[in-house]
Amino acid sequence: MIAFYRTNDLTSKVYQDALAIRKEVFVVEQGVPEALEIDAEELAMHYVGYVDNQAVVTARIIEENGAWHIQRVATLNSQRHKGYAKELLKCIEEIAVEDKVSYLTLGAQDQAQDFYSKLGFEVVGVGFLDAGIPHHKMNKKL
Repeated sequence: MIAFYRTNDLTSKVYQDALAIRKEVFVVEQGVPEALEIDAEELAMHYVGYVDNQAVVTARIIEENGAWHIQRVATLNSQRHKGYAKELLKCIEEIAVEDKVSYLTLGAQDQAQDFYSKLGFEVVGVGFLDAGIPHHKMNKKL
């Protein structure tokens, strides 16, 4: 079973766990420069999923013009394909609905578009590069 926690406290263990996952996935695995990966942290709400007290998945949200911009979705390599990111995004969506957010938006790496499409996100506009990685904007109306 997975338990989710969220924080905007940059001194908290939850935030430190989010950062550790992001560094492992984006900086180490994908080669994203740390200066690009770690930005605007104080503006975000950070979410982490734990299995047996181990942080396994993370995402962050930045509120933008009535929408929630989902960013930095990452799952530890050893914990992938277990549905944890899907569960985290469903949790975020439930909270967004409770908070009367009109839609969710994200910049999906092209290799992850199918994952987000299955969760109801739709591609909007043309592709772009972020940290040298092809992406497309995707939205989901709530």
